Amino acid sequence: MKIEILYSYYRNSNYQVYTDTRKPVQGAIFFALKGSGFNGNQFLKFALEQGASYVVGDEKPEFENEKVLLVEDVLTTMQNLATFHRQQCKAKIFGIGGSNGKTTTKELLKRVLATKYKIHATPGNFNNHIGLPLTLLSMPTDTEIALLELGTNQKGDIEQLCRICQPDFGLITNVGKEHLEGFGSVEAVAHEESFLYQFLMQNNGIAFVNQDDKWLSSMSKRLNRRVDYTVKDFVQEQLAPQIIAKSKKGVTYQSHLAGLHNLCNMAAARAVGVYIEIDEKQIAEAIDSYKPDNMRSEWRQTSRNLIFLDAYNANPSSMEMALQTLQSVKADKKIAILGDMFELGVFAHQEHQSILKNAQNAGFDKVFTVGKEFYKVNSGADSFSKTSDMIEYLKDKKLNGYTILVKGSRGMKLEDLLPYL
Repeated sequence: MKIEILYSYYRNSNYQVYTDTRKPVQGAIFFALKGSGFNGNQFLKFALEQGASYVVGDEKPEFENEKVLLVEDVLTTMQNLATFHRQQCKAKIFGIGGSNGKTTTKELLKRVLATKYKIHATPGNFNNHIGLPLTLLSMPTDTEIALLELGTNQKGDIEQLCRICQPDFGLITNVGKEHLEGFGSVEAVAHEESFLYQFLMQNNGIAFVNQDDKWLSSMSKRLNRRVDYTVKDFVQEQLAPQIIAKSKKGVTYQSHLAGLHNLCNMAAARAVGVYIEIDEKQIAEAIDSYKPDNMRSEWRQTSRNLIFLDAYNANPSSMEMALQTLQSVKADKKIAILGDMFELGVFAHQEHQSILKNAQNAGFDKVFTVGKEFYKVNSGADSFSKTSDMIEYLKDKKLNGYTILVKGSRGMKLEDLLPYL
């Protein structure tokens, strides 16, 4: 089926699509995606009964219905439709890549740019080969700037996502030790992220470059259109528990974020705002209005302790950043609770060992570890193989008056510890 024809069906469906019949959207197009353990083609009839305007499948169903649109491959078709929609809209596309801080940077940019433009942005972390096209296909036609996260866990992801969304602007937050199981080295991570720069260079796009990151500083030298930024754009007064800083123009930023890494994310949002000529006081107010509530750099005061909850995800680079943030907090008593970091492959043992050593040398009153990988390098009384085991410990050992870092990969579910802290 020609993409132009499918686009007419999409327009007639009020620019709405969905992929999960457990969350039906009346009058929208259902795309029957397939994966390990599921096949959306089995739900074509059910989707129509739920009120789908059309269903797109790549296996001929046993029933006849003019609302069934057969294609060669559903996922590829959905991606191509997303690209076609992007081309029909006047919106400028801003791609955000990087090992850490993509979502925080996106949220800051969303608030800054919304002072002047109609914004559409990646919901949650819909930043892969399925989430990105769905984000584009939910973009209203009057959008002026779309902020899209570009995630990766294997070679070729960023190149594919750039082909789908075709960014006009781009920003890589940093290069770190992410998904080493899939990439094998930080050099490979840098090469993968560099595809965003390459796309922008080939298509006369503009890159905003973090000059504090040695990889990005080197990778960006060939860019013909770039805007540099650095944390040195600010004169910082404090980094924790919240960042207070002044720009060189004397504008004060008092955010709800903490840590040097978040100052860098703020510098990125400021650089974009200044470039598009938003008044800097408005930029500061927009950045200051962001209150993290998604287990990313989030402060929570309990009846007994102050918690720095950064448990949405973790890799060695972000773990180091979190430890540095806890170190910078002025507090009498500090504890680090560290959960396993996933997707490290053969690097798991050495990276967990390195993080544990750094945490133990940081001067905290206590360092607890949770998870099988940390248990291998820290099998003492302060190590637990499962989150549930630490919960049992905390039921008997009441912690009071501490500033506590809680940091680990999403699968560890360290937020379950909070009721006991």
